[in-house]
Amino acid sequence: MSQVFHDIEKKIITSLRDNPKQTPESLEKSTQLSPDQIRRGIEWLKLKDLAIVFESKSSVMSLGKNGIESFEKGLPERRLLNLLKDGPKKLSDLQKELGFVFGPSMGLARKNNWVESSSDEISIKNSPSDLPGEKTLKLIGTEKLSKDKIDSTDLSGLLRRPDFIVEDIIKTKEISLSDAAKSIKISDSVGDIDVEAKVPEVFVARTHPLKDTIDEIREIFVTLGFSEILGNMTQSSFWNFDALFTPQDHPARELQDTFYLDKINAKKIGTPEQIRKVSESHKKNWRYQWDINEARKMVLRTHTTCVTIKHLAEKKPDETRIFSLGRVFRNEKVSYKHLVEFNQIEGVVVGKDASLKNLMGIQREFYKRIGITKIKFWPTFFPYTEPSLQTMVYNEKLGKWVELFGMGIFRPEVTKPLGITQPVLAWGGGIERIAMLKYDLSDVREFYNNNLGWLRSAKKCQ
Repeated sequence: MSQVFHDIEKKIITSLRDNPKQTPESLEKSTQLSPDQIRRGIEWLKLKDLAIVFESKSSVMSLGKNGIESFEKGLPERRLLNLLKDGPKKLSDLQKELGFVFGPSMGLARKNNWVESSSDEISIKNSPSDLPGEKTLKLIGTEKLSKDKIDSTDLSGLLRRPDFIVEDIIKTKEISLSDAAKSIKISDSVGDIDVEAKVPEVFVARTHPLKDTIDEIREIFVTLGFSEILGNMTQSSFWNFDALFTPQDHPARELQDTFYLDKINAKKIGTPEQIRKVSESHKKNWRYQWDINEARKMVLRTHTTCVTIKHLAEKKPDETRIFSLGRVFRNEKVSYKHLVEFNQIEGVVVGKDASLKNLMGIQREFYKRIGITKIKFWPTFFPYTEPSLQTMVYNEKLGKWVELFGMGIFRPEVTKPLGITQPVLAWGGGIERIAMLKYDLSDVREFYNNNLGWLRSAKKCQ
């Protein structure tokens, strides 16, 4: 029995019978239909199980503004090392020569032990022949290159640097006919009604899947006996970094990693006692001259730990269970697994007998309630906890273990200057990563793409 089709459907089916696999663009040319007509026709045929749509994504990399400058002049750290080839130079001369790239280049050179300083002079200590990222800059040049043709290790460092690499996601669709459509008869009748055609779908209002995940996590913590604390998304560097024993020359405090509020400084960052003890801890343990002006700089918080540590410093509880949940900001290159702003959850337990074993037990219970059963813990390093562990969970889709939450016990250098006397267990991580596991996504940007098709089809309970 023949079916009655719209003229748009007829033209698409006829074209696909002549050329079995086509893109929407090639169908436009072969059928002389508009892009909107092609889109609608494909959707109609899909609903009738007559068309198969295969979607694929590929990444194309090109150089951004700073990448082009580094391609032409050399990476900032290479330019620094070149200036030092003929011997030591004064700090002021290097600043004058390099301008605004002096800070980032010195930060990387010191971190990698390429230079050393004496009084006010800088000299080469260990100059590498090849710097991370140089190979990628030369390879891409002024072209656009597929990501799979680039060394991922050499590329990774450039992706974290602002405006060095531009990543474009190219989405392609390939349309073909289903087996049922290949032999179907197309009627030329006009005015017949297809009584088997599906009625229009009606979509009721619903909350966003990411909001559902956040609400579920909040409910789990409350049922485990935790209380939620709130804090501002803008914080002084004192609470975001200094109070957590992060030195003032640490790379995480550079502009390429943190968003600073331009020309805005905090008038009050803590009590005189807190400021004095934190500064003494930095001077004693990191052996540098701590600068209160650096601590006054305002930032978009890079984690919610600043809210937690400020609460503990003010309340000084002997026992407590608290959690903080909210937006955090990192100056990173947007990719399938990184965003410049995302949601983070952090939990803290304070108690006389609190131990690492307790912390692992709480983590296991949390993951069990969220629906994750395959977990294990790996030893790792975090700046303000010791010992520190990384939670690994098994991703069934990828078939491998992936990192999720970081955890550990706050170091004495963090708690003691703030008058916190009991052990503090802490853990935290990105909520989007949990949501990606729950909704079986491989690209974190899907949560913010406003794809109504996915939003309507995503199941509320995973």
